[in-house]
Amino acid sequence: MKIKSYFMVAALAALVASCGGKRGGMPNFGDDEYPVVTVGTSSSASQTTYPATIKGVQDVEIRPKVAGFITRVNVKEGQTVGAGQVLFVIDNATYQAAVRQAQAAVNTAQAQMNTAKLAYENNQKLYEQQIIGDFELSTAKNSYETAKAAVAQAQAGLASARETLSFCYVKSPASGVIGNLPYKVGAMVSSASSPALTTVSNNSSMEVYFSMTEKDILDMAKTSGTAQAAISAMPTVKLQLADGTIYNHPGKVTKMSGVIDPATGSSQLIAVFQNPERLLKSGGSGAIIVPHDNASAIVIPQSCVSEVQDKKFIYTVTKDNKVKYTEIKVAPQSDGNNYVVTEGLNVGDRYVTNGITKLTDGQEIKPITPERYQQKISEQAKAMSAGDIVGAMKK
Repeated sequence: MKIKSYFMVAALAALVASCGGKRGGMPNFGDDEYPVVTVGTSSSASQTTYPATIKGVQDVEIRPKVAGFITRVNVKEGQTVGAGQVLFVIDNATYQAAVRQAQAAVNTAQAQMNTAKLAYENNQKLYEQQIIGDFELSTAKNSYETAKAAVAQAQAGLASARETLSFCYVKSPASGVIGNLPYKVGAMVSSASSPALTTVSNNSSMEVYFSMTEKDILDMAKTSGTAQAAISAMPTVKLQLADGTIYNHPGKVTKMSGVIDPATGSSQLIAVFQNPERLLKSGGSGAIIVPHDNASAIVIPQSCVSEVQDKKFIYTVTKDNKVKYTEIKVAPQSDGNNYVVTEGLNVGDRYVTNGITKLTDGQEIKPITPERYQQKISEQAKAMSAGDIVGAMKK
């Protein structure tokens, strides 16, 4: 019997709390009594999650500058390489022949220059002895200058041939990790080949790309003064990996695009994470978690808020104890139980916490404390008989 009584009291308490002293057929402790609290401030901690893409700080596509067959692949996928390390060798027989030809042209030009030099020096002596005139001396000088120019031109051709030959040795422009290797020895490649020979990703630290809405960015900029100041003021962020775990190194937002994408209405931000264990891979995915801490937030229970056409309302209480149907705006993040109010409520305002479905705008009430409200519910539950409960539940 005691167990049944406990169940009956518990059922009544739940019913009274849900009905809030509903008129008709159910005992109540005063239809005009409602629990009212005064708005204060409290600490609020929430977070926002944004889908993200992981990239190396420097992802460089490796492409050959010359066309030819690959004769050697010096690296493996996932291998760490240094700047200047030879990754691929392209068949260079043709380019070596071009170097030898250019060297022969230099030798020929130098020989012709030496001959022109001797002729010029000899004509200088004849001119001093007044054997030849100005015309013959000038002609010899011009021939010598032309020969020197020919040597310079041949040397430039040799330098170009050597540089082209060096392109057969495809080197890494930066330190990093080798990506996919779609081409094997014997494959024909050129600068237009697609895909690239490989990608070198500098993954000592990683850039994580995510997007925020234009409204959020404007709110941040207005609060901090400028967009750059807003970025500097952003808290340390976390990275949730694809398996749901949290990456064990924090990140910092460092950059924001200056352009709003008209298709999505958002702007891209970049957070940098250190990657000492090389756990993060370029091209991976995850989610950026941005914490929001507010030491002076106005926090109210979601149970005292009604929602109409995506707008949120509460009943505030005026000085003469009349309720006012008041629209509020809340932060988009919530813990599922409470809202952080951003507009519509101020410290010192009063609002009704229970029984809001029975209220009408302008109705006069008798405010009581939430503790007194719960106490009256318990007292009423104990005073009611089983028949009262059954009758109330039928109604």
